Amino acid sequence: MLSVVYKSLKKAETYLFVERRDDFSRVPAPLLQTFGTPKLAMIINLATKTHLGQADLAKVRAALITQGYYLQLPPPPEDMLKQMREQQAAEQG
Repeated sequence: MLSVVYKSLKKAETYLFVERRDDFSRVPAPLLQTFGTPKLAMIINLATKTHLGQADLAKVRAALITQGYYLQLPPPPEDMLKQMREQQAAEQG
């Protein structure tokens, strides 16, 4: 299963996986508008992959089959202050 991956020029670390190059016919128009002009990042063969960098391979495959696209958003920012407070609370309690 081949997938074409585009990166967003408007949203950092945001990628759109589609089934065919330059075919955005199954991607909702509001999503494309928010995503901006897609820039080709890579073409990958999902059948030969065992994992992807930040996306769940099974979810990508399933989304491509069912809806024709997969949107990979950037990971949420780390809240280091919250982590430190939770660690301190665990150590005290």
